[in-house]
Amino acid sequence: MRISDLVELNKLRESASRKILPDKPYIAVGMGTCGIGRGAELLYDSFERIIKERELDIMLKKTGCFGFCSEEPLVNIYMPGFPLIIMHNVSEIDVIPIIGGIVKGIMPYRNVLCRIEEWDFITGKFEFGRGLTEYPLWNEIPFFKWQKKIVLRNCGLIAPDDIEEYIAVGGYQPLYRALFEMTPSGVVEEVKSSRLRGRGGAGFPTGIKWEMMAKREAPQKYIICNADEGDPGAFMNRNEIESDPFMLLEGMTIGAFAMGATKGVVYIRAEYPLAVRRLKSAIEQAKIYGLLGENILNSGFSFDLEIVEGAGAFVCGEETALIHSIEGKAGRPSPRPPYPAEKGLYGMPTNINNVETWCNIPVVISKGGEWFTITGTEKSAGTKVFSLVGKVKNTGLIELPLGSTLETIVFKIGEGTGTQKRVKAVQSGGPSGGCIPVDYLNTPVDYESLSSLGSIMGSGGMVVMDQDNCMVDVARYFTEFSNGESCGKCTPCREGLAQTLRIINKFTEGKATEADIRALENLGKVIKSTALCGLGQTAPNPVLTTLRYFRDEYDHHMIEKKCEPGVCQELFSALCENSCPMHMNIPRYLQLLKEDKLQDAFESTLRDNPLPSSIGRICHFHCQMKCRREAIDASVSQGDIHRYISDTAYNEGLAKNVYERLIKEKLPLTHKRIAIVGSGPAGLTAAFYLVRLGHDVTVFEAESEAGGILRWGIPKYRLPLDVFDHEVRFIKDLGVNFVFNTRIGKDITMDELERDYNIVVLALGAHRDMNLGINGCDLDGVLSGMEFLKDVAKGKVPDMGKHVVVVGAGNVAIDAARTAQRFGAEVTVVYRRMKPDMPANKDEIKGAEMEGVNFLFLSTPKEILADTNDKVRGIELMKMACGEIDLSNRRKPVPTGESFILPCDTVIMAVGEEVDASFAKEFGIKTVSNGNIDADHFTYITNHPRIYAVGDAVTGPATAAEAMGIAKKAAEVIDWKLMNKRRFHKLFRGFEYSDEVPLKPEGGNRHYTIKRPLEERTGNFKEINLGYTKEQAYAEASRCLRCDVRVIVNTEEE
Repeated sequence: MRISDLVELNKLRESASRKILPDKPYIAVGMGTCGIGRGAELLYDSFERIIKERELDIMLKKTGCFGFCSEEPLVNIYMPGFPLIIMHNVSEIDVIPIIGGIVKGIMPYRNVLCRIEEWDFITGKFEFGRGLTEYPLWNEIPFFKWQKKIVLRNCGLIAPDDIEEYIAVGGYQPLYRALFEMTPSGVVEEVKSSRLRGRGGAGFPTGIKWEMMAKREAPQKYIICNADEGDPGAFMNRNEIESDPFMLLEGMTIGAFAMGATKGVVYIRAEYPLAVRRLKSAIEQAKIYGLLGENILNSGFSFDLEIVEGAGAFVCGEETALIHSIEGKAGRPSPRPPYPAEKGLYGMPTNINNVETWCNIPVVISKGGEWFTITGTEKSAGTKVFSLVGKVKNTGLIELPLGSTLETIVFKIGEGTGTQKRVKAVQSGGPSGGCIPVDYLNTPVDYESLSSLGSIMGSGGMVVMDQDNCMVDVARYFTEFSNGESCGKCTPCREGLAQTLRIINKFTEGKATEADIRALENLGKVIKSTALCGLGQTAPNPVLTTLRYFRDEYDHHMIEKKCEPGVCQELFSALCENSCPMHMNIPRYLQLLKEDKLQDAFESTLRDNPLPSSIGRICHFHCQMKCRREAIDASVSQGDIHRYISDTAYNEGLAKNVYERLIKEKLPLTHKRIAIVGSGPAGLTAAFYLVRLGHDVTVFEAESEAGGILRWGIPKYRLPLDVFDHEVRFIKDLGVNFVFNTRIGKDITMDELERDYNIVVLALGAHRDMNLGINGCDLDGVLSGMEFLKDVAKGKVPDMGKHVVVVGAGNVAIDAARTAQRFGAEVTVVYRRMKPDMPANKDEIKGAEMEGVNFLFLSTPKEILADTNDKVRGIELMKMACGEIDLSNRRKPVPTGESFILPCDTVIMAVGEEVDASFAKEFGIKTVSNGNIDADHFTYITNHPRIYAVGDAVTGPATAAEAMGIAKKAAEVIDWKLMNKRRFHKLFRGFEYSDEVPLKPEGGNRHYTIKRPLEERTGNFKEINLGYTKEQAYAEASRCLRCDVRVIVNTEEE
């Protein structure tokens, strides 16, 4: 039917409203590309088959995407009188229960995401129904809570291929208003008053752009919709067209009327077949209903629209290149002026806006420009649609007011990574955008703010990256994309990007120099200022922003030849080796064990790690976090294997042969004296390597024995002292001198160390407990976690009473809790967050639970209470609630205002540790705000040319392996400085072993070490983890996939 006036339009609106609120149930399946990719098409077919077979009076229709892509397929369920129910992750097995429930008048009981009681389509409102309060409202869901749907107002709620449903929610009322109640200039003024800016990326004021076009006199004018969405990870325009194509058509028709155009073109990617199909259908329907084509609504205004499918060239997103492509020419940009408004398509005045800009127009005309400016900021009015993708829990299409922060997008809507890994950066604006570090996520999302960070709004792509992303590789990826998509017309873009890519590849291969950093910066500036089009001018942004915010990663690639996230494969042999702080050659010792070369396997581990048995017991096993075997079943237990290797070598006497070899291999005496302050993991490691290099090494230790945290902070049930002492004795046998009971600044001064030694290495541990700062911390019965563990290690049995509360959730807290429990106390660990947020080793937490330690989550200390003798009688705790995700990727604990008292006799405070480097600071060594020593990240040299700092002294509390890894690198640097030559490689040797890659995964699933039975742990400190048997160790070693072996296949024809 052809609509000729408002009466007919309203009549159709009224009748079509029954499609939105029918008098019978309906099922609507989300059938956007994302939903279809997750099985929505099969789901729809199943619903259709069952409804047909059972001859049910249930409507079935296809709708667009509601935006929550990670929860697809989405299904809408409506029954008269009830709210609209949105179901998520629906599969074919849910079809019969859903239909059965509808027949019985019962709403689904599972897979319910939310309910919608009423919906404001902006051009019209509908109330679905009330009740079903057991399900959350749609805007109570974190993903939707912060959104404001203007452009996406209809998406996922109406059938995109039915013009009547669009009319039912108020569609084409704005067009009628424009044609009959406004003049063309009035429409332009309304758009100007809305302060709507182009949503394609440049952000030029839409109203001004329209005004320029409207003032042009010409026999023919054109308007164009730029739907050539080519940014990696972007799908805003695709979904807008797939889910609500009539919104676009109405916006363009209003724009054509305002600017005096009679012809329009939608330039869309051919890679969007569903969007193209629905858009073609929408155009046909609009013409049938008299809303497009000749004499629209009998107004005398005619406007026709055609579709041109692009071939996928990214450069055709630039407006002059797009025009050339429509004309059948090569898609290459042209210099401006003249601008398209002066001379565009076929030499005629032309206006180009992107999909989202056009989609805002019906709302602006319906509600008025002033209404539109209520949302957003002074300079950036309205909302913006973004595709939120990457390393984020909630992915999908989101729309929120401009001026909202990046933090809102990533952590409130996206809910962080959804894993234990932290967000590192956000890349906005597609390949021409910049990489914004997590520290800047409180930045408002508007055109000016993003530009100040070196990024751009772009069309709305938002890619989240976590700690596994290498920012050098990210810059390489986007530069490679831009270089490949360059049209080649201008030299800066064609040659500049090619050279930029060549230089970045040098970084990923470990071949770059400092000059390459300067070259990248200079190239970027030249390209930005001289490239012909906006795409070329913004192409350097990923490189320039990663250099600006992630310079340390470039330095790692350049100086250390290391890619910490393990992405740039030229810089490591295997992911496990790359992730190990000491860079142990893990595949090598696994293979040597497989070949029954136990002595060689032990020697391999010892050369890489001076404390293999000790660290094999207490390491966090960074290697397992990156093991590729995990993609099949579970990671290889590399740490347990090297513990087995070293334990067996000690027990069978094989270690003696290796020890003798290493002692014999010591390099000639250099007569260089090195003082090491601290005998913890870092100090022992530095001493192990430096003494083997021929230096005279003396370790100064404040305590009576060597070990630091390994001796005084880790309970014996985790690390038996006989194991640790055995390994320390070998370091002594190598010739390291130890001076005990000597505190720097008290027993000996820094001046004396500087005078008597060529080099001083500060290897201080983070042993000082942090103060929580609440009332009662000085009461009798309040202990610090580290001091408590140290006293126990020294044989002092504390008087704790029957009830002990441990405050904290790190390794010290768990060690203190399990230790106190062994003395017969009833122990409760208090933590302000939830269990998954605990930073302690997960195996240790599990062990504490098994042994009877109680855990009290979402509670934080408010005050420690005293009895009449100023002794602890209890602790007052504030109840917390889970708030939103914060920058730590955990839910922020929020006080509820409600508190309670937990009676206890002792409180052990273990809320964190810090470094006490006061003596170094007094000597003039520079420290940072948290008290750590300020040392160069690569050389570990301080502001004093002969004083170095390693381990916790530099990083703050870290794992033993991390401290040892730093000390190992520092030892190499120190030796090079003292001897002016590279000698560190002489401490290592090659081993003979097979490089045969298993044809299929071997060894079965992961093998778990034997644990001491629970009943044998009570009241003692016997070791719990008893390690592998021989059979287990060999089987576990065989599970290695040998991803260190690189196979080069010659694919060239001979």
